[in-house]
Amino acid sequence: QVQLVESGGGLVQAGGSLRLSCAASGRTLSSYAMGWFRQAPGKEREFVAAITRSGASTYYAESGKGRFIISRDNGKNTVYLQMNDLKLEDTAIYYCAATGKLLAAIQPEYDYWGQGTQVTDA
Repeated sequence: QVQLVESGGGLVQAGGSLRLSCAASGRTLSSYAMGWFRQAPGKEREFVAAITRSGASTYYAESGKGRFIISRDNGKNTVYLQMNDLKLEDTAIYYCAATGKLLAAIQPEYDYWGQGTQVTDA
């Protein structure tokens, strides 16, 4: 079992950047592919990005392509989401999640979830 804790959220202005972190404890993070999801006010939670166990492959939702970068440091048991050129519609609670799949973009395939970190447009 793995426990996930997100951090790095906050107030941002349009066009700004923010880096979210997801720290894992329990089992080593390298045992899991990881994903980021977000839930905006009044909307369903949606997929943002995913990365394989080694970090060799990544996958992005259209909303973040060219602006967001998912990465991981297995030595630090941490996954990151670098968000650039932020837009009003990026305001949401961002969650990281872990899956035993090779790579996944849908929520039912994720086994463990963090509590989320809030990103708010200033």
